Amino acid sequence: MGEFFDIPTLFFLIVAVVVLLRLRNVLGTRDGLERPPQHPDEAKSENESDADNVVSLPKRKRTAAPVNLDADKHRLKLDAEIERYAKGNSALEAGLNDIISADPDFAPKSFMDGAISAYEMVVVAFARGDRKTLKMVLDKSVYDGFEAAISERESRGEKIDFTFVGFSDVKMRDAEMDGKNANVTVEYAAQVVSATKNADGELIEGDEEAIVNIADEWTFSRNTKTRDPNWKLISTNQLD
Repeated sequence: MGEFFDIPTLFFLIVAVVVLLRLRNVLGTRDGLERPPQHPDEAKSENESDADNVVSLPKRKRTAAPVNLDADKHRLKLDAEIERYAKGNSALEAGLNDIISADPDFAPKSFMDGAISAYEMVVVAFARGDRKTLKMVLDKSVYDGFEAAISERESRGEKIDFTFVGFSDVKMRDAEMDGKNANVTVEYAAQVVSATKNADGELIEGDEEAIVNIADEWTFSRNTKTRDPNWKLISTNQLD
C-alpha cells in the first residue's frame, strides 16, 4: 500500500482534484433545467413577440396656455364703453385707447361718472364761495381765475342764490395723450336756478324761480406717471 500511494502520485492526485473543482466552479453543472441555446434569429423573434405585448400609452396632448378670462372680459367692457362715449368718432376712440395704453386703470365710464359729479360740485362751490372745495378740484391756473371772481363779488357785497337742477346732456368731446398727461374734454348741458343779489338783498341778475340752461366745455387732465388718481380741471369754456 505504501508503494501504491507514493509521494509523487499523491501530489499529482491532489493537483488533479483542485483543477477539477476550479473547472466546476467556472463552468457550473447542468441540472436539466437550463434553457437550450438560442439561435440569433430565434432571439430576435422572441424580442419582437415581447414587443407585441407592450401596451403603448397614448400621447399626452399639449394643453394650450391658460386664457386670462378676466383680462378678456375687462377689455370687452372697455371696448363697449369706448363705443358708447365715442359714438363713432374715430379720433375720440383713438384718444381713449391711447389713454388706456398709458394708464391701464382708466375706464371711460368711471371717468364720466367722476366728471359729472365734479361739475355739480364746482358750480355749487363757486356760487357759495367755497374756496377749499375748488382748490381740491381745480388746476392752479383755473383756481386763480375762480378765486379772483369770488373775491371781486365779495368786495361788492354780492351773493348768489344757486340751485343745481340737473343735466339735459353730458358728452365726451375729446381725449388725447399730451406727453405724460391724459386730457379729456367734456361738454355739459345743465339746468340751474341762479339769482345774484347785491348787499341790500336786491336782485341784480338772474331769476329766483326760473330754470335756465347753461352749457360749458371743461377739460380735465391727469399725469399718468404718478400714483395720484385724481383729475384736475385745467380749462373751462362757456358755450353759447
